[in-house]
Amino acid sequence: MSETVYPLAGAGALERKGLRDRVYDLILDMLMTADIAPGARLSIDALARDLRVSPTPVREALVQLERTGLVVREALKGYRVAPPLADEQLESLFDARLVLECGAAELAARDAVNLVPLLEQALAEHRAIGAKVREAADERAGTWPVSLLREYFLIDWNFHHLIFEGTHNPFLIDMSSAISTRVHRLRQTMHSGLSDADEAVTEHGAILEALRSGGPEAASAAMREHIERVRIRSRRDVAAP
Repeated sequence: MSETVYPLAGAGALERKGLRDRVYDLILDMLMTADIAPGARLSIDALARDLRVSPTPVREALVQLERTGLVVREALKGYRVAPPLADEQLESLFDARLVLECGAAELAARDAVNLVPLLEQALAEHRAIGAKVREAADERAGTWPVSLLREYFLIDWNFHHLIFEGTHNPFLIDMSSAISTRVHRLRQTMHSGLSDADEAVTEHGAILEALRSGGPEAASAAMREHIERVRIRSRRDVAAP
């Protein structure tokens, strides 16, 4: 009896996904700079030519980016760079973060013995990238290259994402992804978000210490303090000329 061999039907899909992800990252880099004005049209064909790819991965990447709020789609007109976050949207984003992340910190504290070593490593990486940020700011008079922006934001958010994973709750972990895309939108609005790197490292350290020795309520309170401080800094940055 011969063995039935099934074709690897998903190989092409995996290859397309890899290309789409690379295109997504490239377009995200463009949106994280101040070079593209809010409201600017994003032509799928033009982006495909610039990136030397077919229109399909560009279209798929823009669908993903629409979920972040970085771009908006208008019927019969295509995609445009989204306008800056309005005051009410900013406040709603931080209210949502308070509800989700304070609850996540409280739940994750139940498994602190496993979570704390992961957060210690994440905090060490955050400190290291914070040093790079300070060095770059000294060299570039307060401006940063896009590659450093993305590296910092990924490392900064990883600390928060690990706490969501520490809840072992798949619904909260999914919500973490949704929140992270909105945070991308906020950072794109401010075009920086690195000026508070030292404060963020200190506040993450307080969350870690609360998880290490303070228990669920202390972890939730430390997370609340961090998010409220980020809210205040974000209001200041958005209001700045």
